[in-house]
Amino acid sequence: MAEPGKGVSAGFIAKNVQKKINRAQEKVLQKLGKADETKDEQFEQCVQNFSRQLSEGTKLQKDLRAYLVAVKAMHEATKKLSEVLEEIYEPDWVGRQEIHSISENGDLLWTDYHQKLVDQALLTLDTYLGQFPDIKTRIAKRGRKLVDYDSARHHYESLQGAKKKDDVKIAKPVSLLEKAAPQWCQGKLVAHIVAQSNLLRNQAEEEFLKAQKVFEEINIDLQEELPSLWNSRVGFYVNTFQSIAGLAETFHKEMSKLNQNLGSVMTQLEIRYVDRASVKVEKSASPPEAESPPSSPVTKDDNHVASTSPAPHVPSIPKSPSQAVEQVSATGEVAEKETEDKVASDVLEALPEPKNESLENETGTDLAMSKDALPAVVTETLPAAANGAVYDTVPAEDMEMPPGFQFKVRAVHDYNATDTDELNLKAGDVIFVVTHENPEEQDEGWLMGIKEIDWIQRKDLKTARSVFPENFTERVQ
Repeated sequence: MAEPGKGVSAGFIAKNVQKKINRAQEKVLQKLGKADETKDEQFEQCVQNFSRQLSEGTKLQKDLRAYLVAVKAMHEATKKLSEVLEEIYEPDWVGRQEIHSISENGDLLWTDYHQKLVDQALLTLDTYLGQFPDIKTRIAKRGRKLVDYDSARHHYESLQGAKKKDDVKIAKPVSLLEKAAPQWCQGKLVAHIVAQSNLLRNQAEEEFLKAQKVFEEINIDLQEELPSLWNSRVGFYVNTFQSIAGLAETFHKEMSKLNQNLGSVMTQLEIRYVDRASVKVEKSASPPEAESPPSSPVTKDDNHVASTSPAPHVPSIPKSPSQAVEQVSATGEVAEKETEDKVASDVLEALPEPKNESLENETGTDLAMSKDALPAVVTETLPAAANGAVYDTVPAEDMEMPPGFQFKVRAVHDYNATDTDELNLKAGDVIFVVTHENPEEQDEGWLMGIKEIDWIQRKDLKTARSVFPENFTERVQ
């Protein structure tokens, strides 16, 4: 005898196999058009909405996870960048402690931002999507129960149609058994056949009603649940992206404050470094006090007494042509005036006793005399004085100006050219400003010109002209 457990199990398996066979047959008949299929267009629309909602939610979950991975990667990159800054930041630089504090606060901000995104967005999305697998299983089950319902309905309808044939059998026996049986036995056989047919019909009706009940229970629940789930997507999307937007806004506000603090520290470091560098440059650039050679006699002139006041402080050279140089220009004028007085004094000492009393002037204005009143040696010596600079002792109207001449400027700072189309300037150089070949290509803060000494010696404007920064010069004519 078979064990009870094994018998029940075998019967259950056989029943399930039979159900699958019946469902397969029913689907084949429905596809061939030999059996009608129960349709529910409203439910089918709900199923399509469910599939779309599941697809959108799954994609959102995937992209949100990718966003969190990117946040984590950005956190690590920012952390490493901050660590490098702390590593290269020297101990004696201003703001070292602030740099360390900014790095720590930035690390905390990134960590907090990532964790809150997980708690308030990702976990909420996971909970939202957690209800879909169960509903998807129930939709599939409804489909199977609908096939069972159609199959039971068709079977019951076929038995109902066979009832008329049973009525005919009662009136007239048709089988050989019925014909061969005695008269008294024929009635019992007919009654047995009718009872058996009724039993089959009753069983078919019972299975039909059972299948109908199971299907309707699942169908009613899904008909109510699917539209509600579809409408809930709007509120879920609103809450999710409001959370993400709020977290991002708070994070970026706090991170912006840290970046502003970092910028302020860098500005302080720049100011401190530039000030120190300017002091070093000024100290190294100041020339030692000139001493007269032992063999050269020193002649004092009452009209040119050397100043005993300390030399004025010269501000640092401007960084770009757009910076103002008003204070530097004023200092340059003082230095240029002293140079002119020294040159004039040396020239006058080399002259013989003047016969014209107009050369003896207590105010030292002997340089304003006309060119014709000086000996040839003086007019030849003055233009070459002071590192080759040409001063106003030669009237401008007597000199041939280069083509396109506009005005004359004097360099108040040294400028080392950084390109082949720029002029090298030394403080005191006089430059003739000329028109640019193509005014549209002229940059703001730059002038086109030729040094006065180059024009006098070469008269070649095409090869000697170049651009130079305007704010390294002052206009003299």
